[in-house]
Amino acid sequence: MYKFIFLFSLLGIFGCNQPQNKNPHVLIVTSFGDIEIELFPVKAPESVRAFLSYVDSGFYNNSSFYRVVMAEGQSAASNVGLIQGGIWQTNDKLHPVVPGIVHEPTIQTGLSHTTGTVSLARTTPGSANTEFFICIGDQTLFDYGNKSGSDSLGFAAFGRVVKGMTIVRKIQEQQRNGESFGKKIIIDKIKRL
Repeated sequence: MYKFIFLFSLLGIFGCNQPQNKNPHVLIVTSFGDIEIELFPVKAPESVRAFLSYVDSGFYNNSSFYRVVMAEGQSAASNVGLIQGGIWQTNDKLHPVVPGIVHEPTIQTGLSHTTGTVSLARTTPGSANTEFFICIGDQTLFDYGNKSGSDSLGFAAFGRVVKGMTIVRKIQEQQRNGESFGKKIIIDKIKRL
């Protein structure tokens, strides 16, 4: 009997020291509220490694969400589109010196740009670095094989929102001028959980 109690005690002690999540999680802290993201290092190792290195380096402290895109013919009330953020408008001196990340297309990762997906913004394959976007509604046009931008290689999805989509939508609904927010939406920090 005492052996079983001892065994269960050990399991309890070691069980408490185990991480809660199988995959790493980060928290985007904004004045509108927090957004929790699960990252997929097995499926998108290069994208996750780079993103976490920016988080750990403090690159996203006092950064911002600065871009909002609505699906063609949609309004903010439809909650379809994306919000984009990073250091581009808040630390532009650092942005150009951050090297590009090897492109990990969705055909390789098995991920898709469905609602809540977090993906790397880019111009050409391999040019993505600190800038990212969050999908609002299904945005599979950003997957490999669809013509979005200048090629059909798609964007590199690497995570998904697990808590805080109401915050993402609240940010999306802020005043905008074209594809820019009227006022930058400040990201206080992004930190590991």
